[in-house]
Amino acid sequence: MRVRRSTIAAAALLSSAGVAMAAETLPGQPHDWQITLQEALSPIEAQIHWFSNYTLAFIIPITILVAALLAWCAYRFNEKSNTKASRTSHNTTIEVIWTLAPVIILLFLAVPSFQLLTAQYNPPSEPELTIKATGYQWYWGYEYQPSGNSPQAEAEPVSFDSNPVAQLTDSFEDQEAAAAAKGDPAQYPRLLAVDYELVVPVDTVIRVLSTSGDVIHSFALPSMGVKVDAVPGRLNEYWFEANREGIFYGQCSELCGTNHANMPIALRVVSKDEFANWYKTAGSDIDGANEQLTAAIAAKTGAKVASR
Repeated sequence: MRVRRSTIAAAALLSSAGVAMAAETLPGQPHDWQITLQEALSPIEAQIHWFSNYTLAFIIPITILVAALLAWCAYRFNEKSNTKASRTSHNTTIEVIWTLAPVIILLFLAVPSFQLLTAQYNPPSEPELTIKATGYQWYWGYEYQPSGNSPQAEAEPVSFDSNPVAQLTDSFEDQEAAAAAKGDPAQYPRLLAVDYELVVPVDTVIRVLSTSGDVIHSFALPSMGVKVDAVPGRLNEYWFEANREGIFYGQCSELCGTNHANMPIALRVVSKDEFANWYKTAGSDIDGANEQLTAAIAAKTGAKVASR
């Protein structure tokens, strides 16, 4: 009894610690003790969450049924309980059931999965902004291309490279120090913080063109429902629409070399006015544009925000 009580107490303590640690972590990035998908911050990711839960509604009963059948067969038809083995070769009713049941289940899964797949590659409106994300060993390069009727269409083109501020070769303390130099550790976690974030406006349909300059990479932002391969010599297209301002993280999701684990993606979502002001300056002075942007964010939210 003592063992059981101590076990329950330890589990409760670990669970409460996990909840507390998760509560300190901002949305749009992984956190300790996480067993679910990251919070949905885009319409597509919300649909992915729904489909994940919908699929679980089939998987859990099927798993329980199969486990129960295995247990029943092991109990009912073991050598001691069934000394004389059955010579039954087939059963028409069972054959029909285990043929039709999977077909029906797969149809229930296929229809919403096709609908989700269609939505992932068909934006609800013409994208207002196109961003080309080029993967390199081991950083990302971004090129902006506003649509023809966008206020940013006449501005100077914007392009820059985004490098991690901490390296895997550094000690743990050095990695933390590099991330802390950016500002609040909750905003800039170690091995996820970068020198220049990808800046986009909120509530805007954005097209992503993904490619690579060397090997195969994958541009992935889990909270935005984005995951698209970056293949040398090829452009893969995707889209997303961020519905919350803030800074959110992803990583390269295709094994691309020794520093694959240190190839983060940082997305800063701002208001449309803030983005317009940032874009006017970013083409000629990316550092100055980031300083102006972070100053505006700090004045609006009171949070400590770093420009680099």
